[in-house]
Amino acid sequence: MSRRWRSRLSDLALHGLGLGATLLGLLVLAILLADILRDGLGRLSWDFLTGLPSRRAENAGIFPALAGTVWVIAVTTVLAVPIGIGAAVYLEEYGDRGWWARLIEINIANLAGVPSVIYGLLALGLFVRTLGFGRSVLAGAATLALLVLPVVILASREALRAVPPSLREASYALGATRWQTVRHQVLPVALPGMLTGTILALSRAIGETAPLLAIGALTYVPFAPDGIRSPFTALPIQVFNWMSRPQEAFLENAAAGIMVLLVLLLGMNGFAAWLRDRCQG
Repeated sequence: MSRRWRSRLSDLALHGLGLGATLLGLLVLAILLADILRDGLGRLSWDFLTGLPSRRAENAGIFPALAGTVWVIAVTTVLAVPIGIGAAVYLEEYGDRGWWARLIEINIANLAGVPSVIYGLLALGLFVRTLGFGRSVLAGAATLALLVLPVVILASREALRAVPPSLREASYALGATRWQTVRHQVLPVALPGMLTGTILALSRAIGETAPLLAIGALTYVPFAPDGIRSPFTALPIQVFNWMSRPQEAFLENAAAGIMVLLVLLLGMNGFAAWLRDRCQG
């Protein structure tokens, strides 16, 4: 058999394996969604969305956890996205290519793979105790910002690297400064890729439970947060709390909470994708 045919057979085998893995993943996802819908669809109601937690499953609501999640993700976005994009712009457009830059790159890549509970333990000592944030929305958002910051930086750097060098050279040839080139030429082209990385980072943050539990986020909060210094709970924590209960009714509440979390995640990603498409246009 010639080398050409061996290469084609290898490509077909890899394509078949990839397609099979994709179909298997979709099948597993469909089974999980069907199970969640079966258990939680009947529990969804306006009273469930606007109600407060209760020790009685039939009276329990999810509003404080839903509001806490919105608060935490909003503050996380404000903290992580500007810092992450700014760091990526500095490293890619202004930093040199010496050993210091390579060391920073290696550490950022390593931080992206650190387990989330480690960030929670770090935040417990830094934000909760040393800086005195307490068990507040600000502490939770700062923890999640640390968690997703490496992902935002890496994705933003890849988006900047994808910008053609000729675009920069043409801008410099017309007399633009480096900042003018970055601001008016590079960033508009790289912004859709940066938004894609931000979507992935925030999608990870919205489902995290371990780091929030590590900093002492509450599992029972009968009120919605009214500021960044307020105590809070979040949807993943509330779902975890309900799933730890032995009563069957609380498991139905947990399934309904997962559905609310999925809808919130899809809505957030849909808005970000729409914004990305607008930037591309």
